[in-house]
Amino acid sequence: MTFPRFTRRLALAAVLALGVASCGAGGDAKKAGGAPTEITFSILSAEGQASSGPLWQPLLDDMSKAIGVPVKPYFGSNYTVLVEAMRGNQTQVAWFSAKPAIEAIDRADAEVIARTVNKEGMDSYRSTLIVRAGSGITLEQVLACGQRYNFGIGDAQSTSGTLAPMTFLFNPRQIVPAQCFKTVRSANHQSNAFSVASGVLDVATSNTTNTVFMRKQNPQVLSQIQEIWQSPPIPESGIVVREDLPPELKEKIRSFFLTYGQGEGAEAERQRQVLAGLEYSRFNAADDDYLNPVREMVADQKLTEARAKGDAAAVTAAERELQRLRSLREVQP
Repeated sequence: MTFPRFTRRLALAAVLALGVASCGAGGDAKKAGGAPTEITFSILSAEGQASSGPLWQPLLDDMSKAIGVPVKPYFGSNYTVLVEAMRGNQTQVAWFSAKPAIEAIDRADAEVIARTVNKEGMDSYRSTLIVRAGSGITLEQVLACGQRYNFGIGDAQSTSGTLAPMTFLFNPRQIVPAQCFKTVRSANHQSNAFSVASGVLDVATSNTTNTVFMRKQNPQVLSQIQEIWQSPPIPESGIVVREDLPPELKEKIRSFFLTYGQGEGAEAERQRQVLAGLEYSRFNAADDDYLNPVREMVADQKLTEARAKGDAAAVTAAERELQRLRSLREVQP
């Protein structure tokens, strides 16, 4: 779904204004020495604070105690808004999937300090394509196009909702969703899943992480959904911080995540239960390089778009970036 540019700007301004109000003085409050007196932590949540708040609040409370600075959550349903909030220093720490993490690094002076590991010990997940159970819709029928189906794609900044299906499924077949499907609407994974289950959408993108959460929170809806495609593995989400945080505070935040839920004893076990509620087992050390596979996907998407436009200079630039990233991958152990 495409909104007029002016409407999008108004919506963005309104949400950011709410973010400033909800963050209070967190982004601007400083001690005399320049250290923040409050940290605001970005969390993507389609269903808002009522749903995600109880899951994240215990971890944020523990983080507050560990770093000696109050930590407040900032819930948003749109990655663009959350990246802009970090760019404007309204938030200082964030839980982002790979694509918005790259946006935050490139545009919001952010850096990666950790990556998440799920309860099965995996630090990757997969994009999926879902249809209503019993609909009989197959992947072959979807890829045949013909403007037959109503399609739900993800947030434009979503790694698994948009970038992965374009890179691995549509681009190799020269399929443009707007030309392939009857209608195309953009929404988050939860919204798309509910729309598929209710028959509003015929097919939509989702991911295996959303499947896990729905199995726990909305099993009846999940039972009405069937996967017809999975992507190759995608790097899991990460924790990013603003680069301009004081080094000692940044190190406290890094240490908190890397040690959380580790070790023995009642406290470590309690922390592991908090992580289990988020479907995680631990946080691993990471830097920006762990996002290179997704940067490859971004470069591939730019190359496809440049070729479609006949932009020779953009094609050359995208091919050069792809070659650079692939050469990095080839020399990695």
